[in-house]
Amino acid sequence: MLLQFRYITLLFFCLQSLYATAQIDTSVMEKSKDTIINENSRAISTDKIKEDRLMPLHSPRKAALRSAILPGWGQAYNKQYWKIPIVYAAIGTTAGFFIYNLTNYNRVKYAYTVAYNIQNKLDVIGSPAYNAVDDDLKPIIGFPEALRTYRNSFRQNMDYSALFFILAWGLNVADATVFAHLKSFDVDDNLSLKISPGYSPSANTTGVSLLVYIK
Repeated sequence: MLLQFRYITLLFFCLQSLYATAQIDTSVMEKSKDTIINENSRAISTDKIKEDRLMPLHSPRKAALRSAILPGWGQAYNKQYWKIPIVYAAIGTTAGFFIYNLTNYNRVKYAYTVAYNIQNKLDVIGSPAYNAVDDDLKPIIGFPEALRTYRNSFRQNMDYSALFFILAWGLNVADATVFAHLKSFDVDDNLSLKISPGYSPSANTTGVSLLVYIK
């Protein structure tokens, strides 16, 4: 009877030891599984970050093309909506000056032509051509040279207005292109810039050094 009790006790302790070992193995496997999952998630997250950095958020070519087609469209593509009124103010002002100078150039040009014909006896005051001249120009119809100078002044201003209009349109395209490039520029925490004093052994002088850290 005593021998049987000893066998039962030994069997009990063996079973308990096996159960504890199984529990430890299960715990280790679960921890290993969690570690693998976390590492895989971290690797996927890192790959996703790298992929996002390599993938351009904005296309400078699209921004430039849209601004060339329609002023302000590139700024809207860059989500810089506050610039659109500035773009249209610049282009609209130059366009307004061009139209103003063009209109006055045509008025004075016609008056000069009539004045030239009257001076050379090809037309007379009171003719239909004379009556078509603007009333504010009729008092100087007898001075063709003054009208010619007046006409040339409007012609010069018209050329300048056209030049400024083209320049404003080009600046609109350049602005959209530059800021589309800056949209995809990496400025995260992995980049840092530091200015610190330093000593140059070769020059035997002290100075300031500019250090760029890439983590």
